[in-house]
Amino acid sequence: MNKTKPLKVLHVVGAMNRAGTETMLMNIYRNINRNKIQFDYISYSQNEAHYDQEIERLGGRIIRLAKTYSVKEIYTAIKKYGPYDVVHAHTLFNCGIANLAAQLAGVKIRISHAHTTLDTNQSFVRTIYKGIMRKLINITSTKLLACSNGAGRYLFGEKELVKTRYSYYPNVIDYTKFLEPPLKEVKKFKEEADLKNSFVIGHIGRFMDAKNHLFLIEIMKNILKKQKNITLLLVGDGELRASIEEEVKKFGIEENIKFVGVREDIPTLLHSMDLFVFPSLYEGLGLVLLEAQASGIPCIVSEAIQPEADLNIGLVKQLLLSEGPETWAKTILMNSRNKEGNINRIINGFETEGYSVSNGISNLLAIYQYSTGELNEEEYISGIL
Repeated sequence: MNKTKPLKVLHVVGAMNRAGTETMLMNIYRNINRNKIQFDYISYSQNEAHYDQEIERLGGRIIRLAKTYSVKEIYTAIKKYGPYDVVHAHTLFNCGIANLAAQLAGVKIRISHAHTTLDTNQSFVRTIYKGIMRKLINITSTKLLACSNGAGRYLFGEKELVKTRYSYYPNVIDYTKFLEPPLKEVKKFKEEADLKNSFVIGHIGRFMDAKNHLFLIEIMKNILKKQKNITLLLVGDGELRASIEEEVKKFGIEENIKFVGVREDIPTLLHSMDLFVFPSLYEGLGLVLLEAQASGIPCIVSEAIQPEADLNIGLVKQLLLSEGPETWAKTILMNSRNKEGNINRIINGFETEGYSVSNGISNLLAIYQYSTGELNEEEYISGIL
């Protein structure tokens, strides 16, 4: 960059907890040259989130706001903590609020970033709200990004996907830390969790409607009719965890289902699994599915998973949720020994699909720099290819 001061980017998020979008942002933030570009984050949580301390150690700022629909609050924060070269919003239809505030505050580059393909609220009022906010997003945003074309279509509308300001932006993952199994850690975890003699089906995700945990429990009920030495490992937390635990107790299968909460040792947990199951009702992409493939684990996924999430190395099998838990159970048992041991094949899959950290950073910097006038068109195109 030609600037003496770092390029300043304000990311607008719900809270920087351990989830797909937030983990992707951290993969970028840890690896950028923070002397040349700096990130701050607007958070709508008053509680400390998982990544907050790390962000502050790296020189970023957490700006806590209270009103998710307040243009004035974001405008005031931009004026107080800026000036910002870029406002980059990740808050679904609320991206329109963030980018309207940014436009009023004089921020030249305003990005809306789509990360999901659906939300559960289908009420009339919500439908009207989405229509209004989609228009606001498209009016106030100078750049539209999406982790999959399905996510882009949902947030921006079909017509926007053919415009030059729209770009598919592959999620960024540091896949290298998942390639080699941490054998000592895996052995220790399996001993502590009493998994040594068990076939382990895994799922990682927040306990919320979209992740479809009840369907997972139904699958396990069917599996246990055919095979007993199987354990379902559930990683994550959320508002529905208690109700799912109650369902497990009701069916008397507590011994076969392990709830381990939010964990940092995801590579260890993935390499402790024999198969990964992802029966989501909707997903923007599913970053954890990329992590599972990086670990060489066969994955059984629902039709909600976007095609961009499949590295095309033979690890992902898609089933319709309508086929029911019995069919899912049979398919899981049939694919139980299909781990991928060829690391070079996995690496090639990630590099071909553009999911590496280096590729993600160069793409994002090209977008930021071209938009701010620091790159010409030829330099921009070379940066994103």
